[in-house]
Amino acid sequence: MKKISLKSPFGILLFVILPLSIILMFSGIRLDLTKEKRYTLSESTIKVLESIKKPVTVDVYLEGDFPASFKQLQSETRFMLEEFRKINPKIDFKFIDPIKTKMSQDTLMAMGMQPSILPDNKDGKITQIYLFPYAVVKQGRNGASIPLVVQQANINADDQLRKSIENLEYNLVSNIKSVATNKRKKVGILVNQDELRPEEFQGFMNLALESYDAGPVIPKNNVELTLADLPLLKQMSALVIAKPRKAFTDGEKVILDQYIMNGGKTLWMIDAVNAEMDTLTRSKKVMPFPVDINMTDFFFNYGLRINPALVKDVKKFALLKLVTGEVGGNPQYTSLPWPYFPLGIAENNNPITKNINPVKFEFPTSIDTLGGKKFKTKVLFESSERTLLKQVPNYVELSEIASVDSLGQMEKPSTPKIFAVALEGKFSSAYASRIERQSYPGFKATSPENKMIVIADGDVGRNKTHKGEPLPLGVDRLTDEQFGNEQFLRNALDYLLDDSNLMELRNRNIEERLLDRHRISEEKANWQWFNLLLPLVIIGLLGGLFFYLRKKKFG
Repeated sequence: MKKISLKSPFGILLFVILPLSIILMFSGIRLDLTKEKRYTLSESTIKVLESIKKPVTVDVYLEGDFPASFKQLQSETRFMLEEFRKINPKIDFKFIDPIKTKMSQDTLMAMGMQPSILPDNKDGKITQIYLFPYAVVKQGRNGASIPLVVQQANINADDQLRKSIENLEYNLVSNIKSVATNKRKKVGILVNQDELRPEEFQGFMNLALESYDAGPVIPKNNVELTLADLPLLKQMSALVIAKPRKAFTDGEKVILDQYIMNGGKTLWMIDAVNAEMDTLTRSKKVMPFPVDINMTDFFFNYGLRINPALVKDVKKFALLKLVTGEVGGNPQYTSLPWPYFPLGIAENNNPITKNINPVKFEFPTSIDTLGGKKFKTKVLFESSERTLLKQVPNYVELSEIASVDSLGQMEKPSTPKIFAVALEGKFSSAYASRIERQSYPGFKATSPENKMIVIADGDVGRNKTHKGEPLPLGVDRLTDEQFGNEQFLRNALDYLLDDSNLMELRNRNIEERLLDRHRISEEKANWQWFNLLLPLVIIGLLGGLFFYLRKKKFG
């Protein structure tokens, strides 16, 4: 009998590929051959999973009869959870069909799930399919509902599915970490500088409380931050300053400086100009004026300057709904472009802004980055190339809606302006060589690795109210449009407080390798015959080889 060479194609198939396939099949080992390592868990994910000490259950409501696109999301979710369970057997999961188990929609919605309604065309009859593409993570009494489908406007179904799969690992592991963490980090909300009222900040508080212990930081003397407030500040992993309108004292600036030097994270939402839409709606015009909160030198130390000039974006803007007529005593509303409400649209792969709805800014100003610093400065949002600057004090009138791109008094064309930045690195104290350092015990001149986010709009975190009740953050009460403010600020907090580097998972990209539909249509018949005849040819060749070898041996 003739020996089969190991170097021959048949030898490689018989002695290498076939045994390797059998070993992998029975061992459960999987090889990730994708270019972007789509099926390989990150080191950050593995560390988080290995740290889980108590059992965690994930209930996935993606079971039943639904379209192929959701079947793909189902299989990707199942694979991800199987990989999680391999790393830590304490993580278990099950898939639930809410229709088959007769769970009511009210029960599911009470758990924080909103239905997805899809059309289904069978035999010429169109029906509606209700889906709840969510997962519920539970450990003991703790739990969280996770939307598995990315909620992003103005994208098609294929892009939405791809983005959902890209976000799947971060979505699952970050929520597992949040539910399984015994000691949650604390977020302080500074209440002393005439900030947003509680009903205007309820939406932000709700999102912060999902993952953190959030509460107010009120100076003990009810006047200004002093050394007596240090014990409380030291407990806070992050401090949020939302639309301060009262100037900070020099003593408070030293306290905040040292809070940052000791590793405290800060989220700033700053109005450099006072302009309120309520006043404009009532009187048809308003006179914005600069707001000085005595922080120019403070931000200059971090290479930032917040300019007291309104930014008008005549390309990327939100709509303003106004009464433009009346029919039979009923007011007629029209949505018109309003350049003073520019939209922040993510145009880079920053994990804070990726895969979220446009963020609505209201009368924002701009941030200049001065450079020359050792830490990193990352632009989160900026205006379009069709930007105008309005110097203040100056009138803003509703009549400007009629010609949004025309130049008014004290206005000029400008290059794109920055609305929000993230700073990352080791910061230096502004008071390292000043006499104020002597008033602070244990003064530090340099911080450890730290982070900060500065937004040139105090209203980005303000929710609207209706009849005294707060609306969800990012919802426009008049147009009923959902903007991405809530997603943006949630990601901002996660970025500031992410010790596991999980936010980098939001930068994962899945490359689409699409088939050529035109070529498929032209060559459809050829490929059908190929798929039909190839197995028969292979079987015939193997049968002939077997017959030849048998005849060679016994003939």
